[in-house]
Amino acid sequence: MSKTIKLKKGFDINLAGKPEKKISESSHSETYALKPTDFINMSRPKLLVKEGDTVKAGTAMLYDKMSEGVKYCSPVSGEVVEIKRGEKRKLLEIKILADKEVVFEKFKTFSTSDLANLSKEEALEQMQAGGVWPNIIQRPFGIVANAEDTPKAIFISAFDTNPLAPDVAFQLGDKEKFFQAGLDVLRKLTLGKVHLNINGQAEVPQVFAQANGVELNKFSGPHPAGNVGVQIHHLDPISKKDIVWTVAPYGVAQIGQLFLEGKYDASKLVAVTGSEVKNPGYVKTYSGVMLEKLFGSEVPTGHLRFIAGNPLTGENCGKAGYLGYYHNQVTVIPEGDYEEFLGWIKPSTKKLSFHKAIGLLSFLNRGKEYTVDTNTHGEDRPFVVSGEFEKVLPMDILPTYLFKAIISEDYDDMEALGIFELIEEDVALCEFIDPSKNEIQKILREGIEMIKNS
Repeated sequence: MSKTIKLKKGFDINLAGKPEKKISESSHSETYALKPTDFINMSRPKLLVKEGDTVKAGTAMLYDKMSEGVKYCSPVSGEVVEIKRGEKRKLLEIKILADKEVVFEKFKTFSTSDLANLSKEEALEQMQAGGVWPNIIQRPFGIVANAEDTPKAIFISAFDTNPLAPDVAFQLGDKEKFFQAGLDVLRKLTLGKVHLNINGQAEVPQVFAQANGVELNKFSGPHPAGNVGVQIHHLDPISKKDIVWTVAPYGVAQIGQLFLEGKYDASKLVAVTGSEVKNPGYVKTYSGVMLEKLFGSEVPTGHLRFIAGNPLTGENCGKAGYLGYYHNQVTVIPEGDYEEFLGWIKPSTKKLSFHKAIGLLSFLNRGKEYTVDTNTHGEDRPFVVSGEFEKVLPMDILPTYLFKAIISEDYDDMEALGIFELIEEDVALCEFIDPSKNEIQKILREGIEMIKNS
């Protein structure tokens, strides 16, 4: 039975630079990249290509020796021009020089399927070979799912409440039939329900309202109401022995297109956002694009940070960096590497803060859009037990004590305090409001890795 859940805890970060619903042309990106670092659990990547090889969109480029069936595919057609490695020969990027004349029209073809008669085994085999399997993320741990597992349920969050978040339905565009086909495939992979969670404070987009074979749940409230981890907690919480899978709507449509058209299509509508972007909007491009090519001839200049993703959880890539597999947004904000004398004590209408002692004026003007930079307005300091984290995390978890348990490497307390229910995006707001300036997301990932490897 569908549920309606209203959340009170959280905090909406209202920033300048929201994307308008208009699609602009981007500059042609000569190179695209597949980044193994996007996939958290990839421990032993094995290359299937070498420099100089010609590839099609959908050509398998690498796999993880720990899960050999899952192939990671080229987003475009072209020539492999660089295999970039870091310390200890860690594989960082596989760069493809994209075809110029018939760009993106060369696809490796896979078989199409009659979804009504498709078996679970056939679905699993095609998804792993066709490059779409990495869309499926396992909870706990937030890693690429193991195809040998059977999840108790699958969860899809159909809206995003992060700062400057794109409109998920607008990004899907005309892919309604692919989205429904993806849902039909996903239903074959679980004995439980497929939950499609929508924004209860807005009109339901047609692509989601007409979805069949799912349980449609409504969530309302401030950020992080759109986080799938928060939604799982209120619908069907995860215990130590549970496995659930999550998929973004884009991934659902990409899965459906693989089965209906027999091709791995890495095209996506990317939101270009942030206070430093002249015309925030959307650009049609492909996964792995170079960030600066998303701005056309209006590449922002100055001392700026180019983020692949949203301001809370995105990756600082620089304008010459590449869009990741899971990113559907780019954000540009000012850098904040400066010192401000007594900045924390001076009243100001320009500061956005969750804490009323600092940001009282922001509470009095809730509709204002703020321009923020990356300055933390303070240095690292002892871990203060302030009780603030509990005000922004709408889950029955004690985050302060969980973080302290991780720091002290107390495995029993980590498990008891709910680490199986969290990944980085769920605590990003805690990091934003933390008066101690701790890297909360990094701390949580360290705890997850300790538990996963224990």
